Amino acid sequence: MAIYPSSAREIDALIADLGARSSVTRESAVARLTLVGARAVERLISVIDQEGGSIASRVAALRALEGVDDSRALGPALRAAVCPNADIAAAGVAVIRTFVRGPQSVAAVDGLAALALNQAANEATRLEAIGALGDLDPTTVQPLWQTLACDPSPRIRARSISAKHTESHERARPTDLPAPEWLASIAALGLPDDPELLSRVLTTDGVSASPSQLHRIVERIREREGIEAPARRAGWTRARGSAHVALAKQSSLLGLYDLREALERAIGPLPVEFLAALALIGDASCLEAIAIAHDRTTDRWWRQHLGDAFQAIVTRERLTRRHAVLKKIQKRWPTIVPRT
Repeated sequence: MAIYPSSAREIDALIADLGARSSVTRESAVARLTLVGARAVERLISVIDQEGGSIASRVAALRALEGVDDSRALGPALRAAVCPNADIAAAGVAVIRTFVRGPQSVAAVDGLAALALNQAANEATRLEAIGALGDLDPTTVQPLWQTLACDPSPRIRARSISAKHTESHERARPTDLPAPEWLASIAALGLPDDPELLSRVLTTDGVSASPSQLHRIVERIREREGIEAPARRAGWTRARGSAHVALAKQSSLLGLYDLREALERAIGPLPVEFLAALALIGDASCLEAIAIAHDRTTDRWWRQHLGDAFQAIVTRERLTRRHAVLKKIQKRWPTIVPRT
């Protein structure tokens, strides 16, 4: 496929943005490269296969490939899935997952099964592979579950057992399944029906799940919120906030885009968990969204907590009034900017 000079320059600029320090810039580049589609695949592959490249850029490139329906993505995804870095490997598994039903399903399933069975591989990555294989008909993967039921890892054993019982998983947490395995199955298979139960487990045991699993849970909850009646939506929103706190406690920035977007879209106060997560891992890119929410609210409690989160980020990031974002906010929303 021919790439015209102007198009090539645009792709090159977006590829460079995949390694940007700003998560907003990276997320924007991922979205735009997904829209560019096939024309960007070869450049994305070159980023993924660059072992000396930054983790953030390689993960972002894989995420862009995940949204592009192109057969060339499978090979680099299979290579990424065996990377020692858990975030890169998880992003590779997510791409492979898009191929488990289609012309390349044999190679995709074989790669995932080999990863799931590889006792030397990262345990979190093996769990991701097991979750991806859960998309298949149960009879197809039954022999694999039987083999993994004897695995030396307790988490792998429990996960293989839970993969056989997706219906009970949908209703509630099996009493004999440890929280880490239950959260892993939620990330892979879907949410339970009880948001309060999920929120409690995320609060007490959320850090036992991997960042990629928690990020997937955030995405699943957001989807659920979109279809729920208002009376039930609040419970799911709180559960999403609990997942964000668990991510933030691991110093993961995977949920930062969702946190910022939640503030921008909120028409009223969000659960305090969202602000707790922002206070832990929010960066300068979050300050404008906080300032906007602070300016438009009339809720005294919400306004105070937004101000506290703003101050926490400014302090942690060591920002001064000379910083560009604070200069901008000072002009438009001066009441939230710290005086010192």
